[in-house]
Amino acid sequence: MEAFTHPNHGKYKVIGTRPVRHDGEDKVTGRAQYAADVYFPDLLYGHVLRSPHAHAKILSVDTSKAEALPGVLAVTTSADLPRLEDRLIESGEGVENMRYMTDRILAADKALFKGHPIAAVAATDPWLAAEAVGLIEVQYEVLRAVTDVVEAMSEGAPLLFDQITTTIMGKKELKATNVCMHTRHQQGDPEAGFKEADVIIEREFKTKTVHQGYIELHSATALARADGQITVWISSQGPFWARDAIAMLLKKDLSKIRVIPMEIGGGFGGKIPVYLEPLAVLLSEKTGRPVKLGMSRADVFQTTGPASSTASKIKLGFKKDGTLVAAQVWMAYEAGAYPGTWGAMGAMCVLAPYRIPHSLIDVYDVLTNTPKVAAYRAPSSPQALWGVESIMDEAAQKLGIDPIDLRLKNAGKEGDTRADGVVWPRIGLIETLEAAKNSEHYKSPPPSAPNQARGVALGYWHNAGLQSSAVVGINLDGTANVITGSVDIGGTRASMAIIAAETLGLKAEEVRPSVADTDSIGHTDVTGGSRVTHTTGYAVYLAAMDAIEQMKARVAKLWDCKQGEVVFDEGAFRNVNNSHEPITVRQLAPQLPRTGGPVQGQGTISPKTVGAAFGCHVADIEVDTDTGKVTILRYTAVQDVGTAIHPSYVEGQMIGGAVQGIGWALNEEYIHDDQGRMMNPGFLDYRVPTSLDVPNIDTIIVEVPSPGHPYGVRGVGETPIVPPMGALHNAMARALEVRIRELPMSPPKVVAALKDKHAKAGQIAQAIPAQS
Repeated sequence: MEAFTHPNHGKYKVIGTRPVRHDGEDKVTGRAQYAADVYFPDLLYGHVLRSPHAHAKILSVDTSKAEALPGVLAVTTSADLPRLEDRLIESGEGVENMRYMTDRILAADKALFKGHPIAAVAATDPWLAAEAVGLIEVQYEVLRAVTDVVEAMSEGAPLLFDQITTTIMGKKELKATNVCMHTRHQQGDPEAGFKEADVIIEREFKTKTVHQGYIELHSATALARADGQITVWISSQGPFWARDAIAMLLKKDLSKIRVIPMEIGGGFGGKIPVYLEPLAVLLSEKTGRPVKLGMSRADVFQTTGPASSTASKIKLGFKKDGTLVAAQVWMAYEAGAYPGTWGAMGAMCVLAPYRIPHSLIDVYDVLTNTPKVAAYRAPSSPQALWGVESIMDEAAQKLGIDPIDLRLKNAGKEGDTRADGVVWPRIGLIETLEAAKNSEHYKSPPPSAPNQARGVALGYWHNAGLQSSAVVGINLDGTANVITGSVDIGGTRASMAIIAAETLGLKAEEVRPSVADTDSIGHTDVTGGSRVTHTTGYAVYLAAMDAIEQMKARVAKLWDCKQGEVVFDEGAFRNVNNSHEPITVRQLAPQLPRTGGPVQGQGTISPKTVGAAFGCHVADIEVDTDTGKVTILRYTAVQDVGTAIHPSYVEGQMIGGAVQGIGWALNEEYIHDDQGRMMNPGFLDYRVPTSLDVPNIDTIIVEVPSPGHPYGVRGVGETPIVPPMGALHNAMARALEVRIRELPMSPPKVVAALKDKHAKAGQIAQAIPAQS
């Protein structure tokens, strides 16, 4: 790992340091409480009946035998859920239709994916609940399933819904289809742009469905009290969204529902939607006792939201000097069984790094008999950009230009217009590329042994803003407490403490950060989209500044001066006339009771400007041509993070994202049979990278402060999952002289591609006349 020196060294005292995380001891000792740890003496256990079919009409559901089993206290089906209106709502990192959300929780007329919940049971022990589920009799009429996006778009494909039509530019078409949305962006005149091009490259790409792969299984416990108050303990990235969803699904007042977020064992976007929570509430209402529901690993794979599979056709046009003059993109995104907006997000990302005067983007969201897609770390960006990055590398080879130089020549900068019409504010793409080019890794000779090569690729994520709330309280000894509503999934307690400490002139260890439930803090959107350190951190900054303003009034009272004569600078309150000795927060705190009472600052924010983030990864690989196995020899991740609040956790995010991207590139995929059933719903057959599969990953932190944040923060966690697919693909193409345009580039695909290459070479050799 290359040494990190904070460029603002001297400007900041706490930001850029590496304090021990405040929740670290509880995590490593096992004292931290997760959703599965929730227990009550009268706890009931739930179990969900799931469809064995990927597509089937539900003709009847008979729960009588299950209800008659001793120890079974309640059974719930879709008949217990209110029918909701046909209306789109914001759902964390996406949107969801209220009517379809009801059906996703418990199927009514059709099962639309294998594992679709049909009913749920509450019993006195988990084994009895599982037995009771087996007694529920369901009659199905099995229908043909479709899991491939291109097949789902074709004429004659089985329709998931009779009433869904394509929405194009906000208008609905009349014909029923699996294509639920068409997004289009156009800049300039693409046809004219391609006529200007000297080199045009057009290629097709495919990616498979992949899962976030979090270790902790889903779990939810609900207690519905006789007075109508409901408390839910969950593993979720969005407790406020969970509260809102439960209230909408069950037609409850928000004030009646309290959601308590437990510690979370990974999510990466996959723990934003609700799955078990409404069922636990329904069963608790029926029994008057707390009810816990959980998932097996197979349940998680088969019924929760993965990332979209995609198909794409991408065409780029270049001048001889490497200037990008035109681009055309066609992409289809798997939406799963219910409409989403993942294609629209991909359309925002696919050409984002580059300045292109003429472009046309058409992207489609397509319904398939798979679980409704959920967010996964920079959702939709990895599938979009890896194809573009493949063509950029191919163009660099054709034009004889260094691959980083080609990207530098076309890199977007402040004032440029993105392909979807957004004008860039200050961004750090050029600085990121320059840092990669000047890195020890890139300046070293590329590996040159047989079947070895180097690849580079860019990644991008626009980052989310949304809403956050925070409270900063000053204790009588001058330490501080920070309360937010953002679940800590990546070390953000430490980030909040650092921001508060920097603002208040304290040490990070003098600030106690905590995550509150939905009754104890103002509305805060999901932990996702790389928004917490940026937006919740901004709210913490505002709350700390509010506390400072309140303390200025107390100092003015002590000094018998006007509040406007008191300033806060370098951790101390000072008189503008220098008529009093400066006083620190710790010195002032004991005097708060006699100068007006407790000080508690509040901050809320919904930022308009969020700093986009770019990354560039460099990968050296070796391919075993007999087995198709790829060995990563060296890997470097470079990223503009705005300002590194806690460099250790920034590096951790960069490494973690890269590892997940490596898995996506080389091994991970959902495998379905011809009936739409997932054949590999477990970590034995769904292969994620282990420590044996990746080397130590070097990180280079670039800091181009975001103008939309008081400390220049940009989101970090999403971007690093995007470049690995392109970097490894490009390295493999240079090593083997063959491009595999379908992810994952798994050993069987590598071996098949090499056989095809050799077969074609043999055909050419046979066609050449023998020389006398």
